[in-house]
Amino acid sequence: MVHQEPLDLPGFTALENLLCAAPRWALPTLAEARATLGVLAKRLQFNLEADDPVARLTVGQRQQLEIIRLLACGARALILDEPTTGITAAQARALFAALRRLAAEGNTVLFVSHKLDEVAELCSTVSVLRAGKLVGEQMALPVPQERLLGMMFGAPGDEGRLEREGRLEREGRLEREGHEGRAKDTNAKPPSAWRLDGVSASVGAVTLRDLSLELPAGRVLGLAGLDGSGQQILLRLLAGRLRPDAGRVLVGGTDLTGASARVYRAAGVEYLPADRLKDGVIGALSLTEHFALLQRGALVDRAAAEGQARAAIADYAIKATPLTPISSLSGGNQQRAMLALVPDGTRGLVCEQPTRGLDVASARAIWRRILERRAAGCAVVFASADLDELLEYSDELLVFFGGQLSPRLPRAGLSAARLAELIGGVGFPA
Repeated sequence: MVHQEPLDLPGFTALENLLCAAPRWALPTLAEARATLGVLAKRLQFNLEADDPVARLTVGQRQQLEIIRLLACGARALILDEPTTGITAAQARALFAALRRLAAEGNTVLFVSHKLDEVAELCSTVSVLRAGKLVGEQMALPVPQERLLGMMFGAPGDEGRLEREGRLEREGRLEREGHEGRAKDTNAKPPSAWRLDGVSASVGAVTLRDLSLELPAGRVLGLAGLDGSGQQILLRLLAGRLRPDAGRVLVGGTDLTGASARVYRAAGVEYLPADRLKDGVIGALSLTEHFALLQRGALVDRAAAEGQARAAIADYAIKATPLTPISSLSGGNQQRAMLALVPDGTRGLVCEQPTRGLDVASARAIWRRILERRAAGCAVVFASADLDELLEYSDELLVFFGGQLSPRLPRAGLSAARLAELIGGVGFPA
């Protein structure tokens, strides 16, 4: 089983994770383990090195390590839960090629995904689950996508719900465009949420150098690029989770260079990480207990926290009770719960793959909520491996390539083909 949330030990290297999770017969010596990791990584075109610290790997690379571990242990039946989440298009193509080889060699691959185009490309049959029930069993592909969507989301009433969400999203976009038009008419420059002056910072082998950037309120900035190109460095700088080696970071005009993440939160900056259960929420606690943790003072008002949880569940359509452990929720409901914990009046929202592993309806719902924050004046910065998501929701984009950044690119003048070229390094210095 390759879980959507990677199972690994961040304090270990990739090789150490492989060794501690494999039986002795599979990898009897350190040298054999190192050789096996190298051979499988090369075969699958995974960007992994034996001595890479897992804490510095992207979510996509950690999922790749899981796949290598299972193959090294001789697995003949693989169950993959959203395996393309958080990885690049090139990595997905390499993964699909490897899975096709494994199937041709007599192995069984069970591929769990909400991305219907991937199912159509890779699989020979498809089964559909809805609300814990099997509503379509091993149908030979191709199957019309409209039919699959109808089975996934139920009766026409449910499809109408999706359409209503789409309509609300479109209405919100029209409202935002009107707001922007009024702002242009008055020549009013939006206030700055963040400003970076000559910032340099490093994580692993990637360094951002002499970065100067001003991010206005009420805008969405999308960050594009291959995994490990520097997007996470900028996200962590903006959230106060990484101290710059040089330069200044200002939030709302206040210099917070070197301050802790707690100080950034007090200044109105919130961070939604890609790995929800590791960095975003406490899986064993309920939504009520999360709201209780946010209370100030020596005493906990549990009744107030439960009231906040009930209101959030109704407002964000979270399928849970106030006492349900967060870890028992689906990925979409975990993401809604995490977003519900973001305080009103947040100045800047930093999101790393905000719809990772979510179905179409949940992704739309999450973005509707994020865009509501934007309309209220919040600056949103998000990184995603999904080009459609970047082009759909960004006002402007930054493209990263090996620690280098493009200029800020207005969405209106950017095509998917041009964005793909930039992600591949076209136009960047050698």
